Amino acid sequence: MAVAPGRYGIWAVGDQLTPELAARIEQLGYGAIWIGSAPPDLRLAESLLDATERVAVATGIVNMWSSSPSEVAASYARVAGRYPDRFLLGVGIGHPEATGEYRNPYATIVSYLDELDAGGVPVEGRALAALGPKVLALARDRTAGAHPYLTTPQHTREARGILGAGKLLAPEQKVVLDTDVERARALGREKVRNPYLKLSNYRRNLLRIGFTEEDLDTASDALVDALVVHGDAATVVAGLTAHLDAGADHVCAQILVREEAEYVPALTALAASLELRRV
Repeated sequence: MAVAPGRYGIWAVGDQLTPELAARIEQLGYGAIWIGSAPPDLRLAESLLDATERVAVATGIVNMWSSSPSEVAASYARVAGRYPDRFLLGVGIGHPEATGEYRNPYATIVSYLDELDAGGVPVEGRALAALGPKVLALARDRTAGAHPYLTTPQHTREARGILGAGKLLAPEQKVVLDTDVERARALGREKVRNPYLKLSNYRRNLLRIGFTEEDLDTASDALVDALVVHGDAATVVAGLTAHLDAGADHVCAQILVREEAEYVPALTALAASLELRRV
């Protein structure tokens, strides 16, 4: 794999990410920045790379339904040409609830990867959003690895078994740095209930790994605690490390906060607890 994201990264939606924040994330010692719902022109990824020197930037994800593979391949060539070994193209099929055109998802993924091949995007330069066994196997065979979202260390262990050795496994993990259990759960519940627990792909995966329909319909405490690690910094670090112990190469933390002003302090506190090397 050409891109080396380190052990810990940060996942954030595109409108959170600015060049200034990217520079701060790099300074704190995180190894990668993951852009949620990235547009196909990859201009945001390019701006983050422009503002930094070492940190890897990945898309988590570019949606296959709304992004032409030829445009994505051309954008990849531009960005990777300027920043070799620092950009990873994460792509995924998205959700049937988000598009009326959603059909034959597995065949669509295969076709999309074929077109990325034709456009010159190398296997080692791309990753696939993958939850179920069939798509995880496709990530193993056709990409650098998998970027599962809204999962648990149990899923990470199962995913590693499918991917085998030598393939990137980079799950996302939501975290709340707050020792007030009820307050932290309330924030986590708000973030996972809408929209994620309404999306069939995530529901199917959570049922597969042992949660019940009642857990999903009520956003139970057990479900929220599994999907959103919360507590003091040491507790959050243990939750992230659990993915690494289960076979992940890299885990990207999505830090949840109530107010924007809380974000950088939480980002800084987590980096200190992870004992990241500041640059």
